[in-house]
Amino acid sequence: MMKTYKAMQIKEPGVLELVNKPVPTPDQTQVLLQVEACGMCGADIADIEKHTNVHRTPGHEVVGRIIAIGDAKQSQWELGQRVGVGRLAGHCNQCTSCRQGKFQHCLNQEVVGATIDGGYAEMMLAPLSGLVEIPDELESHEAAPILCAGLATFNALKKCGAEPGDTVVVLGVGGLGHMAIQYARNMGYRVVAIGRGEDIRKTVTKLGAHHYIDTNQEDIKLALSKFNNVSAAVATINHRDSVRQLSECMAPNSRLMILGVGKENVEVGSGVLVSKELNLQGSITGTPFENEKALQFSALTDSKPWIETVALEQANQAYQKMKAGDACFRMVINLSDRNISEINEIG
Repeated sequence: MMKTYKAMQIKEPGVLELVNKPVPTPDQTQVLLQVEACGMCGADIADIEKHTNVHRTPGHEVVGRIIAIGDAKQSQWELGQRVGVGRLAGHCNQCTSCRQGKFQHCLNQEVVGATIDGGYAEMMLAPLSGLVEIPDELESHEAAPILCAGLATFNALKKCGAEPGDTVVVLGVGGLGHMAIQYARNMGYRVVAIGRGEDIRKTVTKLGAHHYIDTNQEDIKLALSKFNNVSAAVATINHRDSVRQLSECMAPNSRLMILGVGKENVEVGSGVLVSKELNLQGSITGTPFENEKALQFSALTDSKPWIETVALEQANQAYQKMKAGDACFRMVINLSDRNISEINEIG
């Protein structure tokens, strides 16, 4: 029986180290996963840089197989089943938000990689209420980034109010933006992507955008003026001036979805909000059920993240690459080839 497993944990703010941890036993609300893949998300940066998270294992885009169940008699899940866990670890079913069915706003929810250990590891404890079923059509390393980046953009587009044939703008062509472009195209929108650099034009077109605006060469307002009605926009980056310009190009009663989180505040003029009756809305990731919808849509439409895979031991270097903005477009720790143990050896 395995007694320890390998994990990357935060040694000090901004630095990861490889350690051996004792194999945990799941309680009645948990399962133990053998991790097959874990995506590296921009939100990991805040987790890894936070001094209070020292000794925490980061990572919240986790796909693995169940190797132990705390209370198998009460679980819908089975040993050997492939499941995922996103940023939100699982709802309590008891708080005010849960009683209203708003599970993503659960007041007692753990945050994977921040308040509990995440998936930069060979194994991980996961709450039952946060588990997500993974479609057979998706490989584990493909599915992992969809559990956060995919879900966030998929949900934002579902909420944006646009109809097939409408013009939808995606601001930012990165980890979130490259998924938003694919989803928007496959939802039937005319997709206008806004990014930086002429060198990514072919990539943006390959992702599915009908039009690309390079902010290094073009003014956002002037470039968008040729599109009479921008029905919706998804801002995947936190850039005050770009969001302000974009808001001024929106059609009356349109919706601007904010996904990018950063230190600076977004800026939208009160005159624009009032005169256009513009809807400004934030969007969080989502529930396990919504995550399964995003995964199913991804499989049906072949909307997959563009990834670079690394071994667990390379997580520190991969983290630095992601932090520098050099990933194209997501880094994923691939552990699917590790033969840790037979399923029945644990638990």
